[in-house]
Amino acid sequence: MPANPVLWTLDERGVATVTLNRPEVNNAYDGALIAGVLAAMDDLGNKPNLRVVVLRGNGKHFQAGADLKWINGVRPQSTEANEAASRATFEAVQRLNTLSVPTVALVQGGCFGGGTGVIAACDVVIAAENALFSITEVRWGLTAAIIIPQLCDAIGVRQVRRYALTGERFGAEDARRIGLVHEVVPLADLEAAGAKVVEQLLANGPEAMAETKRLALESSFGGMAVDDAAYTRLVQLHSLKRQSAEAAEGLASFAEKRAANWDGAKT
Repeated sequence: MPANPVLWTLDERGVATVTLNRPEVNNAYDGALIAGVLAAMDDLGNKPNLRVVVLRGNGKHFQAGADLKWINGVRPQSTEANEAASRATFEAVQRLNTLSVPTVALVQGGCFGGGTGVIAACDVVIAAENALFSITEVRWGLTAAIIIPQLCDAIGVRQVRRYALTGERFGAEDARRIGLVHEVVPLADLEAAGAKVVEQLLANGPEAMAETKRLALESSFGGMAVDDAAYTRLVQLHSLKRQSAEAAEGLASFAEKRAANWDGAKT
């Protein structure tokens, strides 16, 4: 039986640890992992003593973006099925974004594509020195549409216009410089650094933190200020691009380990 793609625990202090658990594919997300994140949020939302959520990834890497095998499985399906996949992905990120309790992400190794949107949706992000980041979607003829609002909040439009267009990789110190992460520590100190932040959060008033977070999101570009109609459009754009000829060529180039022929993939 395959392992549960998302694990969670809740300790006596009200601190939940949510663990992405597909280390064999570097925690790349597929339908099951997305469903697991949503289920964890549902379960934890029913816990009256929940105070903090810590998000981490099992194995060497935090989260390697989308599982391209899964993407290729979704692509030939109907428009409705593709929109449903994009909507579920958006909802998983947005649920983290709007969770009333503080969220702390601990990032080691690779954090690519959707993984950058996940951490942009968290309140505090601590990265190990070996962390590596990339907003990769354009490399495969896809777009990061559904995480662009969170990324614009975290690093600003100017940085998104570089990193989401180039798809280049950048290290932990650059991620801190542009605001994607708050702190960089040696890999061996990652858990301890997270524990220190959790203790600081637990010392604060839960209701005061919830209201502070809500007000911050209301004032943001990409939080609650983006209305349902705008998100519907982002979901549609995200799913339609997945079904484009350009995406087909980009994904084929990855599978075949070759450069993409963009001139031959115009729609």
